[in-house]
Formats: sequence, C-alpha cells, structure tokens
Amino acid sequence: MQTLLIVFYLLLPAAVIYLSHHHSWVRRIGVIVTCYLLGMLLGLTGLLPEQGRETAQLLSEVTIVFALPLLLFSLDVRRWSHVAGRALLSLLFAVSAVTCLASLLYFIYRDGTGMAANLAAMSVGVYSGGTPNLAAIKAGLDIPNAQYLAFHSLDAVVGSAYFLFMLTLGVPLFRALLPGRGVAAAVPSQDDSGEQPDEDDYRPLLERKNLAQLAVALLLALVAVALSLGVSELLATVSGGETSSALLIVSLTTLGILFSLHPRVRALVLSYRLGMYLIYVFCLAVSSLVSLGELLRMDATVAVFLLVVVFAGLALHCLLCRLAGVDGDTFMVTSVAAVGSPPFVPLMARALNNPAAILPGMTTGVIGYALGSYLGISLGLYLHSL
Repeated sequence: MQTLLIVFYLLLPAAVIYLSHHHSWVRRIGVIVTCYLLGMLLGLTGLLPEQGRETAQLLSEVTIVFALPLLLFSLDVRRWSHVAGRALLSLLFAVSAVTCLASLLYFIYRDGTGMAANLAAMSVGVYSGGTPNLAAIKAGLDIPNAQYLAFHSLDAVVGSAYFLFMLTLGVPLFRALLPGRGVAAAVPSQDDSGEQPDEDDYRPLLERKNLAQLAVALLLALVAVALSLGVSELLATVSGGETSSALLIVSLTTLGILFSLHPRVRALVLSYRLGMYLIYVFCLAVSSLVSLGELLRMDATVAVFLLVVVFAGLALHCLLCRLAGVDGDTFMVTSVAAVGSPPFVPLMARALNNPAAILPGMTTGVIGYALGSYLGISLGLYLHSL
C-alpha cells in the first residue's frame, strides 16, 4: 500500500503537467495550484487512508530537502551584478515592505502561541521568493501542518486576486504613478536557438540522453543533503540540544549556491526542472494532509496577514519606488517576481508589451528564491525568541 501511494504521489504531477499543455484552463490555474487543489481534494474527501498520512508526511519532507539544492545548482551568481540597479533597488523595496508589515502584524497579533511569528516568517519567505521558500520555512521552523495549509490555501486565493489586478488595472495605474519604461533597452535571456526557453516543458527529464545529467544532479543533491544533515547533527551533539530544522534548510540553501559557483554544476540546466517537479510532488503530498476539521478551525488572523502584507505591501513598495525614481515596468515585474515568483514574470512582461522586462524580473525573482528562506527563517527565529 505504501509503495502504491508513493508511486501515485510521484506520477500525478506528471499528469497535471500533461494536462497543462493540452487544456488552457489547467494552464491558467497553474501546475502548483492544481497539484495543491488535487491534494486537498484527496484529504478533504477522506480518500487518503489514515496510514497514508504518514507516507505523505515523509514524502513531503524528503522532496523539499532534495528540491532546494536542485533549484539552486543552475544559478549564475555572476549575472546578478549585471541586473539594472533600479531592479535590485525595487527588489530591496519589495522585501523591506513585506518584512516591515509582517513584523508589525506580529506585534499586533502575538498571543504566546507562536502562530503570529510563523505567519510573519511565511509571509516574508513566500512574498520575497515563492512556494519553495514557503515549504523550506515550514520545515525550518517546524510549523504545524494546520497553520501551513491554512496559509497556503488562502495564499492561492489572495495571490490570484493580486495577479489579476496586476495584469489588468495595475498596468495603467502604476505606469501613471511611476516614471517611464526604464527596462526597455534590456535584452531578454534566450537559449542557443535564439528563442525563449520553455521552462514548463518537462519532457527532457524523460529523454535517455539526459539521464547522465540528471543522475549527476541527484548525486550532488544527495551530497548536499548528507553534508547538511551532518552539520546539523554535529552542532546538535556539541550543543546538547535537538537537531535544528532551520540549520538544515539554511545549510542546504548555502551549499546549493556554493555548488552553483562551479561552471560544470551550472551546466546541469535540467536540475531546476527536476527540483520544480519535486516541489509539485511536495505540494500534492502536504496538501493531502489537510482535514475538514482543521480548515473549519482556521484563524482569521491568517487572512489579515495575507491581505495586509500583499496589498499594503504593494502600496508601500510603489511609494518607495516613486520616491527613488524607479520606473513603472521595473516596479511591476519585480513585484510580480517577489509576490508571484519568477514563472509569472513572462506573463507580466507580455501584459506590459515589454519583453525586455523579462530579464530583470526573472533575475530578481531568482535572487528572491535564494534569499527567501534565509529571511523567513531568520525573522521567524528572532520573533520566536522575543
């Protein structure tokens, strides 16, 4: 039974990816959200057997620790310095806005249970990076499934409302409030054929010629996981305490970035897609742990955190960019990269009719991925210590 469940969890995201290429409604919803909704359906309907919850929990923990280094291996840290200064400044403003608002909400809603600190940490992580950071923060701070699932559930709703606003009313509004198109002279990234690469095409993972590359990427990820576990266990032994999930996640992120400094590791371009596939499995597994009772007990504080951090954060981000003279297009793509994650940047650039905005948006989004776990876990640990 356990083996069948593992196979089910590993293969269902592949079916969702297939559907996203053949049905526009799945593509509009997105693979991550679809996997998450399917997992919730599995949990809410009671189709997941009680013994299967342990399997889902184990699978969610394993997939996230392997996904983190895989997502970072193909980064080119040297390219970060080539991003326009205004894009990096806009990213700094976006991260500062969500951090300040999340911290303020913590002091308003703290009650001694640690929930407010967890919500602040997840808000900063997901709205400076993305879903991988949210998953990492859950693991790093040992956030209860009920809190994580409540946050993730409402994040899908609030995030959809935010993105719809940015694609429609946001374009004329922020172009009117902020200066002109400062990223128009940039050149979007291309592959060797001169065309935009399709990051949603996972067929290369199944091609025999790529098996060696995937095996090397998995081996390096295994090394990163083993080293991180070793460091965590060593420090736990020295300090006489328990193994720290936060240290494990931070170690994985650091090793992933350090490995990416080697050109042969960066050449493992499929490691990112393999890592994202594991994120899809994580979303399916962790969301299937939800129960109807947990959702009915959902605290309204979660909704307040999400709405204030996203929309008040957007307004504060805009104000800071206006004061600094950051142009509207740069503001919008960096905001979408931070709140919605890099995969949403090309859609925003298309709405702006400005393909050159893709490069700064994607690059700042990747920087957000790298920093999100650090920021979220650090803030969470600090707030828990107060």
